[in-house]
Amino acid sequence: MRTAERQIQTRTSDQILGEIRDYCRATHTAESTFGRLVVNDGKLVSRLRDGARITTGTLDKVRAYLSEHRNAPLSARTESPAAFKPANGAIAADIAPPGFRFFDNRQKYLLFVSTCSEKTEIANRVSLELGNLQPSPPALRIFDAGVGDGTVLSRVMRAVHARFPTMPLYVVAKEISYEDVRLMLEKMADRLFEHPATVLVVTNLYYAEAPWLTPRSATSAQSLIWKDVELSGNTAHGFAEQIGQLEGFLAENWRAGISPTTGNPVYTRPIILTLRREDHSFLLDPIMPRPGRVMADYDLVIASQPYRARASVEFKASKVLTPLVRSLRPGGRLVGIHSHGNDPGIEIIEEVWPGDDPFKTDRYAILRQVKHELGGAARHYNFNASSDARSIFRYQMHTLPDEVSGPIGTSTLFAAWNAAIYVAQIEDVRLSEVVRDGRYLEATDRVLKKYGGLWFNDETYVISRRRA
Repeated sequence: MRTAERQIQTRTSDQILGEIRDYCRATHTAESTFGRLVVNDGKLVSRLRDGARITTGTLDKVRAYLSEHRNAPLSARTESPAAFKPANGAIAADIAPPGFRFFDNRQKYLLFVSTCSEKTEIANRVSLELGNLQPSPPALRIFDAGVGDGTVLSRVMRAVHARFPTMPLYVVAKEISYEDVRLMLEKMADRLFEHPATVLVVTNLYYAEAPWLTPRSATSAQSLIWKDVELSGNTAHGFAEQIGQLEGFLAENWRAGISPTTGNPVYTRPIILTLRREDHSFLLDPIMPRPGRVMADYDLVIASQPYRARASVEFKASKVLTPLVRSLRPGGRLVGIHSHGNDPGIEIIEEVWPGDDPFKTDRYAILRQVKHELGGAARHYNFNASSDARSIFRYQMHTLPDEVSGPIGTSTLFAAWNAAIYVAQIEDVRLSEVVRDGRYLEATDRVLKKYGGLWFNDETYVISRRRA
């Protein structure tokens, strides 16, 4: 009888989890927010997913809330954040307006990158994997699953040159943002000068398409723009000038729209841009990608912050990581990195939004879900979470010692606050409620003085394909 009860309980939990997931996706509501709004428990959904039992009372509250709000117009839910405050007064409007994607907020992104050392530390961590690579002819192959402004990739390419100075290098950089592509390409003139045997490919294709440089739909394939650029000369200055001339092409074609179903950016037209040195064309011809002739056997995949922290583990695994894992060659390695929390930065968030939990899935949950997505093919891969001592690493916000030992300047406070909300991925609709008074700066000031600065933790994991 107990077995039957457990089976019924499991089916009930699975069913209600599906309903909650569908509601949260449709309304752009974080699962932690849903739990707080319904039963004042931000971890309700994660506990149910981990197998916790759901009581009759909780089930009734969840069903009543879904019944009441599921059919409400989206505009009513997003335009009135006050309606989503829990009883204790804490702000819980974790709802993203249509078309929102956190990492496309340029001001926060650029300030974060220039004031924190995360990009440097990530590049150092990824470069440690180079010693485990055993590339085979005709090239060492790298895929960057979200190149951003190119800071990480350019540093990794330097490390690659130091270890493999004469080996041909094939690099594919995925990025949908025109501004990021422009900033990234500015860094590539020096890389092409130092390591002339380089083929650089930049694309805005989706995760399931980019490793193979092949759009999945016939419509996208027909509208594909494929542009090959051969850089003449042999100086970094000359390469930079020629790359700069691509700005008109990028501005005209590297455009993104908004998905009507997910609200995420989507490419208007798929683009593949290749760059190589003209004086090395003969050597690089065997590794040049061409329509219908593309290999996706990568020695190294860089997956640095490729998904939103608040996205479901199912989304992270199925839509982002699993396609990347499938693109590895035997012996290839995927290095995944995302925010971990448990640092002074999250203390600032806790003071302003008590109970908020932006980091929903750790590396163990990610690896379990990727195994599930791979099914029987998982036996061909190794999944390495490592110990906390090896996996978790710290990066800091750059400050002078006297900036936090005495009265903290406003610019430092704003930089620290920006870093905290950037890492925690706080949406603008929530920020508007707290910036009307000074308590967010007071919280930031307290944390900075408590620790004498500000730092954050990332965690990393490695998925490698076994050699034949």
